[in-house]
Amino acid sequence: MLRIIVVHLLLFLLPFIGYGMWLMIVRRSASAENWRDAPTLWLSLVGGVIVIVNLITLASFENENADATYTSMEYKDGELVPGRLE
Repeated sequence: MLRIIVVHLLLFLLPFIGYGMWLMIVRRSASAENWRDAPTLWLSLVGGVIVIVNLITLASFENENADATYTSMEYKDGELVPGRLE
């Protein structure tokens, strides 16, 4: 669960990271003065859209059966059989 939260937090922060990199490259400084003029509303909206698109994509392509039982990896007839959902 923590991994999912961290991934979505990083996806939300992606536009801010990109803006900071743009400040460093174009203006040669990512000082606090430059961040005061930042388009934070637009960066937040773009970050939110990225997170929503990611959530929709994950929900659309998730094909696991919620009622399935996980069978762990086992050693059978001299071969290692990987874990699976049954």
